[in-house]
Amino acid sequence: QVQLVESGGGLVQAGGSLRLSCVASGRTFRTYSMAWFRQAPGEEREFVAAIPWDSGSTIYADSVKGRFTISRDAAKNAVYLQMNSLKPEDTAVYYCSATSNGVNLALARRYDYWGQGTQVTVSS
Repeated sequence: QVQLVESGGGLVQAGGSLRLSCVASGRTFRTYSMAWFRQAPGEEREFVAAIPWDSGSTIYADSVKGRFTISRDAAKNAVYLQMNSLKPEDTAVYYCSATSNGVNLALARRYDYWGQGTQVTVSS
């Protein structure tokens, strides 16, 4: 059974930092592209960042560019999201996802697997 398990969420003040982790189990994700999405209450799920299976060119939503960094450790079957200079508008449940598709990585419908989410709350 494939599982993606996120951790690292929490409550932080504006301007602070958090590092989210996502560990995959049940299969190897070496050839899968990975991404982070987020969903705030009453909002649709939105793309945050993605990293291709070969750790090539990463992509980011404009709203997080320059503040967030996505990375992966293939040996640990893990992907990370370093979030700096956090803002109250970053408050959301953050989801890790994986896809065998190599294109259109900002589209949620391209992803095969999803984690259960981890809450990030940024206070002003």
